[in-house]
Amino acid sequence: MIEGIVGKKIGMTHVYSEGGAMVPVTVIKTGNTVVQRKTREKDGYDAVQVGFLEKTEKRTNKPLQGHFKKAGTPCFYRLTELKGTDLDAYQPGTVVNAADVLKPGDWVDVSGKSKGKGFMGSMRRHNFRGGSESHGSMHNRAPGSIGSSSDPSRVFKGMKMAGHMGAANVTVQNLQVVAIRPEENVILVKGAVPGAINGFVVIKKALKKGDK
Repeated sequence: MIEGIVGKKIGMTHVYSEGGAMVPVTVIKTGNTVVQRKTREKDGYDAVQVGFLEKTEKRTNKPLQGHFKKAGTPCFYRLTELKGTDLDAYQPGTVVNAADVLKPGDWVDVSGKSKGKGFMGSMRRHNFRGGSESHGSMHNRAPGSIGSSSDPSRVFKGMKMAGHMGAANVTVQNLQVVAIRPEENVILVKGAVPGAINGFVVIKKALKKGDK
């Protein structure tokens, strides 16, 4: 079985548990098609390449058009490789739905690209405390010292400074699958997942909790 599934973040809502408590959930639309089977003999590793969200051939470049024609599948916006066990059953054209990979109660890790925030100062970007806000300090939002003078006479790489914030690959671990709606191919995951609405996410079985 493959280790996960690719989907699209639809938005957030809430459902009610059996005890009547309101549970915030993220709605993720899924449904993948196998495009290519990677084998250890040919490619050096075992994996399955899946496509998500169909698009027209007109919107696909020529190399990818040939790739999809060889697989005998429609064109897709997103191609992702997923690993797993017993992958011989996943041949090009095989459809993988949410219920084939996950079930309610499973723990998952969800990866996606976080929202871009643009250029941010050091306090917002790295949660710095800032300097004194007393009268005349003029240092309440400054980043502070970033290096020495004669030794080492440079700023170390990785120094926490102002810069671009967000638009990075982020994984939120140990989220629980609240429900799966096979008729809509939708997964309801408890809590928030990375990215904006309509952003692509990859849902995998949780590494830390697993089936415990």
